[in-house]
This record gives sequence, structure tokens and C-alpha cells, in this order.
Amino acid sequence: MAFGESTVGGAAIVKAGGRIDMSNAEAFRETLVSAVASARNAVIVDMDGVDYISSAGLRALMIAFRAAKSANKAFAVAALRPLVLEIFTISRFNLVFPLYGGVREALYAVGAPTSGGPA
Repeated sequence: MAFGESTVGGAAIVKAGGRIDMSNAEAFRETLVSAVASARNAVIVDMDGVDYISSAGLRALMIAFRAAKSANKAFAVAALRPLVLEIFTISRFNLVFPLYGGVREALYAVGAPTSGGPA
């Protein structure tokens, strides 16, 4: 599991890769909550590199989503692979988080400028 963080137009972008499960969900949660604290107006979780997410990973997302909501910041999830999208759908998390096809689309939706940002 790998995590990276960048900022585009006041939005913190957390890029995740690999599997998110019980072995690394706490580190994922810490990364997300840190991104919420540092973001000016939004957090976007780029899931393009994620092959699998367990309930522990979904819980980490929910904790960060609630932190963002409390801080009056937007929170979005982008670029889900088909298996991960299926997990979101089965668990009904697709009804909880705004989901976008890509990071650029999510940035546009939260009102962050995309020039010079990730594709």
C-alpha cells in the first residue's frame, strides 16, 4: 500500500495504491485525516491505483469524510477501478461519497482550479 499527497487549488489530493485492508487501514486513515486538516476547501481521494479495499479501509474513508464535513470541507472519491466500485456498491458506500471518474472531474465538482494539476 502506498499513499501520496499533493495540493491543487486548495484541494488536498490523496493518491492511494495497492490493497487497503486491516494491515494498513490505520495509516490510510491517518493520511486522510491529515489531508483534511491541511486542505483549504476539499479532499479528493484518488483510488486509481487501489486494487482492493476492505471494510477497514471503508471505515477509514468514513472517518475522514466525517472530519471533512465537520470542517466544512468537500470530500470526494475519484477513479475507482471496477472491483473497488463493486465493493462500494455492495456496501452502499456509493450512496455516501460523491464518486467521480477521475481527479480532474472531482476537482471541477468541488470548485478547485485544475490548471497544472493531475489529469
